Amino acid sequence: MPAISGVVVQECGAGLVSIRIDEDRLAFAAPPLLRAGAVDPEMVAALVDILGIESEHVVDVAWLDNGPGWVGLLLDSARTVLDLRPDASAHAGRWDIGVIGAHDSGSETAFELRAFFTDGNTPLREDPVTGSLNASAAQWLISTGRTRAPYRASQGTAMGRRGRIYISSEDDQLWVGGRADVILSGTAAL
Repeated sequence: MPAISGVVVQECGAGLVSIRIDEDRLAFAAPPLLRAGAVDPEMVAALVDILGIESEHVVDVAWLDNGPGWVGLLLDSARTVLDLRPDASAHAGRWDIGVIGAHDSGSETAFELRAFFTDGNTPLREDPVTGSLNASAAQWLISTGRTRAPYRASQGTAMGRRGRIYISSEDDQLWVGGRADVILSGTAAL
């Protein structure tokens, strides 16, 4: 791959991923999905049970796997997403669940996302900000005509975090960006 000024290429499980400075944020090029499309009804039923919601709250479900194995659920609102209290204890195995809900128009962000995961040996955990999920969710939402780039999403709200993810598009490439604040710096002897 030829060198491009201001772009670093990282090799990861999804392949080669370009990373650039986008205004005052770092942004990465959304990698292609490894698995997309419909999710079988039995898995959807398990996901609804894990999330503790009624199926009426589910607008759509699809594989959003760009490496971690995400399955995505679009719910009827950001409020429904924020109110989730998932529990996978009755469903053995690995879970990588991305949940998305639209905020009301005029809100600071277009979508609220939450990312829940377990390797099957630990309780379900939540990630405060997840680039891979935001990338695959953006690809899905845009390809199904539910939104267009640019937009801003929020994640981590239910955990008391204020994650902001910036989705943009340039030359048919989606970019996923954000900022990180240094809250502690120093050295550690390990």
